[in-house]
Amino acid sequence: MHFASLLRHELVDRAVKYAKSQALDHCLGYEEAPVVCFAPADDGSLHGNFQPASYKAIMSNPAWRQRLAKVHSQGRRLPATDRGRWMELDSCTSSDALLMNIFCHPKVWRSDQAMGLMGVNAGIAPRFGYRARVPLVNDRFDRTEVDMRVGSLLVEAKLTEGDFQRAEKKVLATYRDFTDVFDEEGLPQTERHYASYQLLRNVLASHALQCSFCVLLDARRPDLIEAWYAVMRCVKPIELRTALRVLTWQELAHALPARLQTFLRIKYGIADAVAGGPAQGRAIGP
Repeated sequence: MHFASLLRHELVDRAVKYAKSQALDHCLGYEEAPVVCFAPADDGSLHGNFQPASYKAIMSNPAWRQRLAKVHSQGRRLPATDRGRWMELDSCTSSDALLMNIFCHPKVWRSDQAMGLMGVNAGIAPRFGYRARVPLVNDRFDRTEVDMRVGSLLVEAKLTEGDFQRAEKKVLATYRDFTDVFDEEGLPQTERHYASYQLLRNVLASHALQCSFCVLLDARRPDLIEAWYAVMRCVKPIELRTALRVLTWQELAHALPARLQTFLRIKYGIADAVAGGPAQGRAIGP
């Protein structure tokens, strides 16, 4: 939680300065910790939590626009708003908002360079909040929601989340392919729980859908990176293991349009990756 707390406080500080410099409608409140929430303009032309070109694209796409209506789970702890309630993607620490800021930008999802870095072809519009329908042992499906799907790629986005959650072992035992996909003894666990439950479900989704899977996170979160590698090392099918990768927002930044890079640098502290030249999504080998 140390890395998560440091990053959250940095993002809140940046958000306050950004809001004041741009005269944006916002509030400073508390979830479990301080947070800045931005309100959209009354005419729908601007939202302080989004880069202008990305927000314009979101508002013109009904499926993307629907994501903005997700009610903030901690909204009752935040100051009152004229809209009646705050939304999840109003928050300066929302990983979904950051994901959409980047991949809803028309120059990004149509870019050979940016989408090639993700390992998919340009020109395929992303889908957010994708229902993966991971198979269970009773011939039913779970309700796993993947942050984004682009073609044959599933993406889980993280920013200030504390971890990848955990679940009781009996819950994972209900998944049809769990024992075929994972070396159970090697997985991070306690006597009753498996760690990184979100990752386990997403790997199972990747297996069932025959998709690749990428965790997109911040370079300032080495704890999350290590947690992901700990799961990847326990994936038994070699073909599936080589379809798993990790990419940081910082590595992705160099392939983005200049104005979007500037927005991400000022508001999120996400700087262009410099060392080593162009980044590549890092996969774990056989």
